[in-house]
Amino acid sequence: MNAMSQTPQTVINGGILMLRPLKTADAGLIELYTSDVRVAKMTSNIPHPLPPGATEALIARAGDVAHQQEIWALDLSAQDGPDLIGLIALNRLDEDQAELTGWVSPAYWNTGAASDAVAALINANPLGNKTFFASIFQDNPASAKVLTRAGFDYIGDAETHSVARAANVPTWTYLRKLG
Repeated sequence: MNAMSQTPQTVINGGILMLRPLKTADAGLIELYTSDVRVAKMTSNIPHPLPPGATEALIARAGDVAHQQEIWALDLSAQDGPDLIGLIALNRLDEDQAELTGWVSPAYWNTGAASDAVAALINANPLGNKTFFASIFQDNPASAKVLTRAGFDYIGDAETHSVARAANVPTWTYLRKLG
């Protein structure tokens, strides 16, 4: 086990949803949502079309004890909604820094779900981070609003390769410091 591994993930309660560890039964909804070109094109690492086995590999990686990434399902089941509407993740950068990534199913865009998930994750701070980073594509201003509402500050422009777009895409980079 490496120094970056953590204890098992905890459930994080937000205002309208719950963040919970992934489970094998999530595979169908993850595959359905990430097969949507609108979702894939707003991420750097989801290919379109989604290759066979990609979802199962993601779930296996999330359950690996030596993982570098913590992944939670956005779960609305307590509100009589679906038990998965998207994913949110923290990628460990070092002992006290992490990069925030994620996506939400288009059916739940502009519902407050993404804002609730980001706020809940930052407030819970499950990895004990002092600094959070996030990058979003410049053609996704809705995600920029989610980050600024959660207290992130814009720190500059960059570019990131998008697998689904097969191109480098201009990004905005954001930072949130705690304490």
